[in-house]
Amino acid sequence: MDSQLIKKTAQAIMASQRVVALTGAGISVESGIPDFRGPAGLWEKYDPMEYATIDAFLENPQKVWMMLREMGSIVGKAKPNPAHYALSKLEKMKLLNAVITQNIDNLHQASGSKCVIEFHGNNSKLVCLKCNRSYESRDVPLETLPPRCQCSGVLKPDVVFFGEGIPLDAHLAAQEEARKCNLMLVIGTSAVVSPACDLPVIAKGSGAKIVEVNLEETQLTRHTSDWILKGSASRILQAILEEIVEDEAKIRSR
Repeated sequence: MDSQLIKKTAQAIMASQRVVALTGAGISVESGIPDFRGPAGLWEKYDPMEYATIDAFLENPQKVWMMLREMGSIVGKAKPNPAHYALSKLEKMKLLNAVITQNIDNLHQASGSKCVIEFHGNNSKLVCLKCNRSYESRDVPLETLPPRCQCSGVLKPDVVFFGEGIPLDAHLAAQEEARKCNLMLVIGTSAVVSPACDLPVIAKGSGAKIVEVNLEETQLTRHTSDWILKGSASRILQAILEEIVEDEAKIRSR
């Protein structure tokens, strides 16, 4: 972990009027949720084109729900990790304006973050495809698949399947945050999946700095990021937070 880059990032956050974080699967790996595309991810076991498209769900919801039940058991056990808590603390300190997340695990909210824009929905909710009634996932038994609404309609997780559009309100809010921010932290994502990949480009085009927190360099590193901090999101974000707290303490003591 590069201490100079940690200090540089902390100073950039403190000097920026508006900071936004864009998060992906990498921030939740340390919470026990494997990256779906990684070696131990669900897409190694389930072909996403067979299980994760909206057409597949509509054609055979029982089959897709078998995968969803397994996914839900993994996500349901997960707890926020220090990276989630660091972002929540930065928001409380009024140094982070919003989190735009591609994750569906609800861990940002569970850590205390208030302004969370969910680009791909939230697995903690189910919605009826017939009457649009909403349910808490934890309140719906999954012994019989697919689960059904009181109206007999099939329930679907309130998440974006392949082939579905990003919810308009989330899409517009994310683009607005990207345009207005002075600094975007891109954490645990290579930002190559459209349209989330457009957000760092929009921010950069509006004059923002792009700071990447990832285990390895990505396409974003080469074309968009101002700098990258390589390593665990938890360790890096905690180190940045500690640097900021220390700097603020020094300022108050003067």
